[in-house]
Amino acid sequence: MTAAATQGPGAIGVPDYVGVAGGGRMGVGIAHAFLLAGASVTVLERDDAAAAQARSELLRAARASIDREATSESLDALELRMSFTTSADPLAGAGLVVEAVPEDLALKLEVLARVEAVLPGDAWLASNTSSLSIDDIAATLDRPERFCGLHFFNPVPASSLVEIVRGGRSASELIDAARGWVEAIGKTPIVVKDSPGFASSRLGVVIALEAIRMLEDGVATADDIDTAMVLGYKFPVGPLHLTDLVGLDVRLGIAEYLESTLGERFAVPPLLREKVAEGKLGRKSGEGFFTWPE
Repeated sequence: MTAAATQGPGAIGVPDYVGVAGGGRMGVGIAHAFLLAGASVTVLERDDAAAAQARSELLRAARASIDREATSESLDALELRMSFTTSADPLAGAGLVVEAVPEDLALKLEVLARVEAVLPGDAWLASNTSSLSIDDIAATLDRPERFCGLHFFNPVPASSLVEIVRGGRSASELIDAARGWVEAIGKTPIVVKDSPGFASSRLGVVIALEAIRMLEDGVATADDIDTAMVLGYKFPVGPLHLTDLVGLDVRLGIAEYLESTLGERFAVPPLLREKVAEGKLGRKSGEGFFTWPE
């Protein structure tokens, strides 16, 4: 497969061939979005078992899109444009690779270095990080001007926003191209400069942390705190419900980073640390601030 792979319907604005490094929930969602927009997509995973799981999840998402008539393509046609690998080499023909591994800086740097080493000089590279510094990551790359943040939201298919994070060395051409990619996959772009937590995580996390403190203090139940924000402020879901969806461990990591960079207003509530230590991570573990059925 090469960068000249045939595009499917609706592919205007997206690269012919897109790589996604990381096949977890976010990575599969990103791959799914570009697949439906007509790109050929390769998902890079750490081992064969993880690659097989990513394939299963992407096929499930593709079937769901067909069932709700979000695409006119057949499952066979979509499957022909998806592939899975444990080696970075097949990404050598990609026009864009989006890194979507967990929020661990060392892991992201290792994966991005592997990917950049095989990419052609005219390819673009992006990170789906929700809080880590784009400039700090870019400083480790050979071509920082071809790198930016593309922060997708969970769950990707249902979310309409993508945050484009402009690093200090990100080329203007890249930011313009990124706007086009985001619009081509049916989402709305916003552009923010590289700063801790960008715009969305910074605001979302501070609200979530205060909701957790209110729960700690016995101000109201988790249900009532969330209902206050849904009905009173028109949030689509409450901050505690959303924390369960994102993952309490993910929220904890972002909050710790923001506290270290922006100060004590992002201090982590003891209740969040306790739940993570107990393995109550939200929907993915079956329990967080709420109980989730299988």
